Amino acid sequence: MADCLRKNLLIGIGHPLLDMTATVEKSFLLEYNLKENDAVIMSDNHKNLQNRLLERYEVAYTVGGSIQNTLRIVQWITELPNVTTFFGSVGNDQYAKILYEQALLDGVNVRYKYISGEPTGTCIVLITGENRSLCTNPGSSKYFDFAHLLTTDNQFLLDTAKYYYMGGFFLNVSIETVRGISKLAAKGDRQFLFNLSAPFICYQHRDVLLELLPYVDVIFGNKSEIEALSSCCELEGSTIDETIVLLSNWKKINSSRLRLVVVTQSEEPVLVGIDNRVLQFSVPSLKNKIVDTNGAGDAFVGGFLSQFIQDQAIETCIKCGIWAASQIIQQIGCTYTGKANFQI
Repeated sequence: MADCLRKNLLIGIGHPLLDMTATVEKSFLLEYNLKENDAVIMSDNHKNLQNRLLERYEVAYTVGGSIQNTLRIVQWITELPNVTTFFGSVGNDQYAKILYEQALLDGVNVRYKYISGEPTGTCIVLITGENRSLCTNPGSSKYFDFAHLLTTDNQFLLDTAKYYYMGGFFLNVSIETVRGISKLAAKGDRQFLFNLSAPFICYQHRDVLLELLPYVDVIFGNKSEIEALSSCCELEGSTIDETIVLLSNWKKINSSRLRLVVVTQSEEPVLVGIDNRVLQFSVPSLKNKIVDTNGAGDAFVGGFLSQFIQDQAIETCIKCGIWAASQIIQQIGCTYTGKANFQI
């Protein structure tokens, strides 16, 4: 364990969700106008989706929520309790108890805000072959507010952390919180790490993202999300590599650090843009071992951050991200067994 590891090094703020995972036919997706490898917020079109799913398929329940999953992976790899702290809101129900107990068991310092009268959020994960489609009912997770972070205890945690990690989905919860955290990071010379979450987030919150981007030290996204962001920024890169370089060079509040742009492409190489160049990292084929790709992106970021917060080389961060994702896709949901055996 590196000497630089300590408690409360990394703070994540996001949606605590209970994942409900089932393997279904493509026709089931079509019934609810859902697409493979997409993520949507539950709407009126999906009112009876959960009931139909429970009636027709075997459903597995696992801890979910992208940011929380990523922190759990960081804990798994670093092995030091409470290196990470998680903020989010849940209901006063059994689902919240399951999430809390599992996160504690995984070593995360959990700082939930409890919302009376609202259920804990859920994410329905529909697996078709090697693909997955997500439909989220945010429930109580959408009632988080910035004031929860301003209590004396929580303010202390914010002040003593070095890294803040958030995702685009949270822009649908509290723009004030995302904006406040980005500015707090800049003010305290902390690193603000941001996951784009989904292409529609980039279009839905274009103006806010353009405001936030100068504060972001590391951008995470898949190829579709990066292309959506570049469109919102009106960048003119003719290739994905050119686009990545343009995003990495976008204006930045803290000019003492270069911006990293980390792009995943499923089984294609991971791309990293920094300092006018793009690095490529191959991804080993595991086609015969894939069980569930949901959580692969969360695990990749978790593996990356487990090394990044220890000041390891970018190559090591990426390799650990790829390794972590390769472990998770062999399980249902973002779950793992035994000790992490990643070696630099």
